[in-house]
Amino acid sequence: MEKPVRANELLKGMLAIVVASFLWGTTGTAAQFAPQISPLAIGAFAMGIGGVLLCLNARKSLIEDARVLLAKPLTFLFGSACVAIYPLAFYSAMRLSGVAIGTVVSIASAPLFAALLEYFLSKRPVSLKWFISFIFGALGIGLLAIGKAEGALELSASNNKQIFGVTLGLIAGLTYAGYSWAAKQHIDTGANSKSAMAGLFGCAALVLLPSLWFTGHNLFANAIHTSVSLYMAVVPMFLGYLLFGYGLRTTEASKATLITLIEPLVATLFAIFLIGEVFKPVGWVGMTLVCLCLLIQSIKFPFALKRYGRKAAA
Repeated sequence: MEKPVRANELLKGMLAIVVASFLWGTTGTAAQFAPQISPLAIGAFAMGIGGVLLCLNARKSLIEDARVLLAKPLTFLFGSACVAIYPLAFYSAMRLSGVAIGTVVSIASAPLFAALLEYFLSKRPVSLKWFISFIFGALGIGLLAIGKAEGALELSASNNKQIFGVTLGLIAGLTYAGYSWAAKQHIDTGANSKSAMAGLFGCAALVLLPSLWFTGHNLFANAIHTSVSLYMAVVPMFLGYLLFGYGLRTTEASKATLITLIEPLVATLFAIFLIGEVFKPVGWVGMTLVCLCLLIQSIKFPFALKRYGRKAAA
C-alpha cells in the first residue's frame, strides 16, 4: 500500500514542476538569438551537458542508488533511450512542421502518452479530474498555436515534410512521457529523485554528446552562440530537470506532464513581449484554458476519482 503524501509535499512538488516548465518555456526565445545553430546540435548539447551536470550534482546519491536503478534494467534503458531521442525529435519536428505545430503535437501529446504508459504498464487507472484537465489543456495549447501562427495553422510547402514533422512531434511526446514514467518508476522503488534523473540523462549523454561531432560546428562560433548554448544546458536542462525530478517524488508522471503544458504558454508570452511576435485574440482564450487546466489539477473535486492506488489496494 502506498505511503500517503502530505498536502504541503504535493504542493511543493507541483510548484517545482511549474517552475521547471517556466524554465523550459524560455528555450524557444533563447534559441531565436542563435538561429544558425542546428536544432539537432542545440538539443544534443543542452540535454547532454545537462545530463553531465545532473550526474556531477548527484554523484554521491547516484553511487548509493546504482543498485536500485539497475534493479530495473529494462526500465532504465527505456528511459535513457527516450532522453536521447526526445531532443532530436522535438527540435527536428519544429524545424520541419513549424514551431507552432511542432510544439503543439509534442507537448500536448505527452500527457496522453504518459497516462497510457501508466495505465498499461503500471496498471494505474486514469482519474476523471485528469481527463477533464487534459481536454482543457490540449484544446488550450491548440488555440495558443493558432494565435501564434500567421494566418492560422498553415501547412508547409511540402505535405510529406509536414507529415514527417508531425510524426517526429508524436515521437517527442512519447519519449518525453517515456522518460518521465521511467524516472517515476525508479523513484517509487526507492531511488533518490536526483539519482533517477541523473542516471537516465547521464546514460543518454553517452549518445548525445558524441553526435555533436557531426552537428555542433556552430555551437561556439561567437559569444552569442556560446551564451545561448551554455544557458540552454545549465538553466532549462540542468536546473529544470532537477526541479522536475523533485516534483516526480510526489506527482504521477501523467499529472506531471499535464502540468508542463504551461511550457508553451510561457514560451508564447516571451515571444510576444521579448521578440515582438503578433498574437491573435484566440490565443488568449487558449492561455485561459491552459490556466484552467492547471487550476483543476491544483484543487479537489467531489466527483474526482480516488487515489490511483486504490484499485490495487482493494
